[in-house]
Amino acid sequence: MEASAGLVAGSHNRNELVVIHGHEEHKPLKNLDGQVCEICGDDVGLTVDGDLFVACNECGFPVCRPCYEYERREGRQLCPQCKTRYKRLKGSPRVEGDDDEEDVDDIEHEFKIEDKMNNHDHSAEAMLHGKMSYGRGPEDDENAHFPAVIAGGRSRNVSGEFPISSHSYGEQMLSSLHKRVHPYSASDSRSAGWDERREDGSYDRMDDWKLQQGNLGPEPDEDLDANMSDEARQPLSRKVPIASSKINPYRMVIVARLVILGFFLRYRLMNPVHDAMGLWLTSIICEIWFAISWILDQFPKWYPIDRETYLDRLSLRYEREGEPNMLAPVDVFVSTVDPLKEPPLNTANTVLSILAMDYPIDKISCYISDDGASMCTFEALSETAEFARKWVPFCKKFLIEPRAPEMYFSEKIDYLKDKVQPTFVKERRSMKREYEEFKVRINALVAKAQKVPAGGWIMQDGTPWPGNNTKDHPGMIQVFLGHSGGHDSEGNQLPRLVYVSREKRPGFQHHKKAGAMNALVRVSAVLTNAPFMLNLDCDHYINNSKAVREAMCFLMDPQTGKKVCYVQFPQRFDGIDAHDRYANRNTVFFDINMKGLDGIQGPVYVGTGCVFRRQALYGYNPPKGPKRPKMVSCDCCPCFGRRKKVKHAMNDANGEAAGLRGMEDDKELLMSQMNFEKKFGQSSIFVTSVLMEEGGVPPSSSPASQLKEAIHVISCGYEDKTEWGIELGWIYGSITEDILTGFKMHCRGWRSIYCMPKRVAFKGTAPINLSDRLNQVLRWALGSIEIFFSHHCPLWYGHKEGKLKWLERFAYANTTVYPFTSIPLVAYCILPAVCLLTDKFIMPPVTFLFFYLPVRK
Repeated sequence: MEASAGLVAGSHNRNELVVIHGHEEHKPLKNLDGQVCEICGDDVGLTVDGDLFVACNECGFPVCRPCYEYERREGRQLCPQCKTRYKRLKGSPRVEGDDDEEDVDDIEHEFKIEDKMNNHDHSAEAMLHGKMSYGRGPEDDENAHFPAVIAGGRSRNVSGEFPISSHSYGEQMLSSLHKRVHPYSASDSRSAGWDERREDGSYDRMDDWKLQQGNLGPEPDEDLDANMSDEARQPLSRKVPIASSKINPYRMVIVARLVILGFFLRYRLMNPVHDAMGLWLTSIICEIWFAISWILDQFPKWYPIDRETYLDRLSLRYEREGEPNMLAPVDVFVSTVDPLKEPPLNTANTVLSILAMDYPIDKISCYISDDGASMCTFEALSETAEFARKWVPFCKKFLIEPRAPEMYFSEKIDYLKDKVQPTFVKERRSMKREYEEFKVRINALVAKAQKVPAGGWIMQDGTPWPGNNTKDHPGMIQVFLGHSGGHDSEGNQLPRLVYVSREKRPGFQHHKKAGAMNALVRVSAVLTNAPFMLNLDCDHYINNSKAVREAMCFLMDPQTGKKVCYVQFPQRFDGIDAHDRYANRNTVFFDINMKGLDGIQGPVYVGTGCVFRRQALYGYNPPKGPKRPKMVSCDCCPCFGRRKKVKHAMNDANGEAAGLRGMEDDKELLMSQMNFEKKFGQSSIFVTSVLMEEGGVPPSSSPASQLKEAIHVISCGYEDKTEWGIELGWIYGSITEDILTGFKMHCRGWRSIYCMPKRVAFKGTAPINLSDRLNQVLRWALGSIEIFFSHHCPLWYGHKEGKLKWLERFAYANTTVYPFTSIPLVAYCILPAVCLLTDKFIMPPVTFLFFYLPVRK
């Protein structure tokens, strides 16, 4: 399905599939062919590389090379239109005032070297090739073999085509073929120049020169390659334990307080107050609860750790020059519901920061879940996709941070720091003006959405909006950007941007955010199936463009990465006042508790800013050594279940037993597939994608079948009689589905990682008033109570497997019981007033009044 091919809406249960076409067309890029010089009227001509000659890179004012060189040599060296100084281009001589520019440095054009010197140049080039082990490219070697390129097929059965991600990345391989070289043979005629240099003594002279310089020995390039190879084999991250001088005193305080607490409780229990037994018993219960709560909170902090990542090693290992990029693809999920409560401008900034992050473009896919089926959100994403064509190349050209435009343009910093390109100021002003116009259009959409027409919303082509009834509408999918149609203003590809609104019908449970996230897991598996997924709230933008690379240092580590289910980043917020009056920073939790959990089995999942391993969400157990992970509570083999060994008779020479064995295997394979579909749902393409551990779309699936299955897996009844929300995906049963989902993974034996890069990875919008903050805290407390009274309670769930470490269980228990602390806290605060009113006390009377003893003078 091509980008902007149309909104696809449908219902699998009702056997409906509708494609609503838009009338907008992409504006073609400006064609520069056939231009004439505005000074002399001649053709502009071509460069030495065969491209169209452009004298001024700022405005593109058409000037031919002779006029350009004359202006640089005799004139003011300025562009007639924008008055920018002409830079020296390849093939033009250097003039006074030119800087040393390596990218246009060509000696033969600068100093007008005659053709008679070409033979010597060729000899020097041959010498360098021989010494540095260069060789022929693929065009010189007819027998060179390269991996085949897998291209997605096209289908005319539907109105468009979704770009298939096979993870072969053929386009990238094609672009890198010219860098692949092969060594010359010893008899190659091209080495004649090197032999001649040896005969005339130049080889000896070079050796003498190297001896004088102390450089005889291994070639520098060979040393560099060896060092880079050694560096690439190093771990991608490491643990950094907290210094003993800091953590040991804290541990001593914990032990001392625990001992004192034991003596205190012993004294309180051994000395009851008989005339105020009710007050005494109440105080004892409160104090015991406080002691238990303190123990559950303190001991998970016993072994906190920090972590360091090595992004350069990640690049050396998976982004080698001349080879296909081997970084794993990532599907990014953003969820939103109501555009009036969650401003579309915040969602747009989040999407723009995702599309512009520092990661291979062909390995990013952004999925937006609109659980409110709002036309305002849909149109805002359409505007965002158009603005991204200008914003993404601007970010990557000047390497700006952060890459959310609202936050970038509002920063009170010196934005010229470390910027050396002279065009930056001009392009920044232009981009800021474009963004202001973009904001006006988004705000106009929000204002329009507040007045709903009586007959519902109508799309631009006159079709009624399928989501007019937010509780009864078909599933909708729209690809705004994609590899087959999404290009920026410079003609480069853009990451995929997919709008998804799952089907909703009366009488079906939708499970709020958890259900929306599970729908995104399935639809992304059908369309792109990246092995890793980043989950973000609509108001959390990417503040560090390398955040996903930081996570890949853990998830793609060949030593420990296979056992990591997710990498959690801390939550940070903008707009918090200096005193943090509503405690939005949660400093103790994110800077202390989470580090402590990272030293045990890993941090809890907090709902956003988390990179998941897809296989962990599918219910797999972590691998044990080289073995493939098994399915949880599944009696089947890794492909379609563990096949039972069929016992056969020893004497089956006539072949009947062999045929019987084949029939039994086929029957078991069919039963295993039925069990697999019962677990994951009735979608053959999705079930096939589940079996692909490294991700990728099955090559046999066509765009038409992908489109049909995508609508199928987001239908309202797809999860019925499956294990979605029970053992797979985001777990249902609590409004704090994040805690429950992470808890299930840890119970299976997975571990998680807490990553705190120097530059904050993600930032969000915090509650700015007391009402919103109290509602947020109340929701967390209710979710914890729901988990406590469910069968997933950490106090008793998962003991059979024995894979959850006991300190990690303490931490999860603390997250579920902390709301109950409010009851003994209120009671303990009331006790002093009751004691005053009743003239009774919770402590026994003092019998040894040492402070009344007389002191002799």
